[in-house]
Amino acid sequence: MDIATSLSRLLGPLRRAVLRSTRAAEDLPDLPEAQIELLRALAAEGPMGTKAAAERLRTSPATVSNLVRTMSAAGLIDRQTSPNDLRTVNLSVTTTAQQLLHRYDAASRTTLEQAMSGLSDEDRDALARAVPALERLTAELDSRSAHKPGTTGAAE
Repeated sequence: MDIATSLSRLLGPLRRAVLRSTRAAEDLPDLPEAQIELLRALAAEGPMGTKAAAERLRTSPATVSNLVRTMSAAGLIDRQTSPNDLRTVNLSVTTTAQQLLHRYDAASRTTLEQAMSGLSDEDRDALARAVPALERLTAELDSRSAHKPGTTGAAE
């Protein structure tokens, strides 16, 4: 099997396994990955509108609106109407959401560290060497999808 096929088949199950293990380790709520991505974007970049969030996540504004409706009801996102334009809403993470992200990050790191400790030194070294290449691969895929109309991200 070639490397592209292997990566394609592995990345989704790996991502889901990390998320499942992280949730179980800290008894964290079962937030969908799309909600976590939106929280991360808002936490990293500060308040932004629905359209900007959709562009950041490479998804549709309708998808972000649906996420925001659910997440606002759960107390994870604050919606503030712009004083200058009542049609504009700025989204930001709540303190509860910031604490939740911190717990997810800490649990994810611990979970991965524990799992990697069961691997050989060679496997851990291979993973360490792979991280920069995976970061570059992500950037390459993002740049390619940014140039194609109608391309959406994982948040949909």
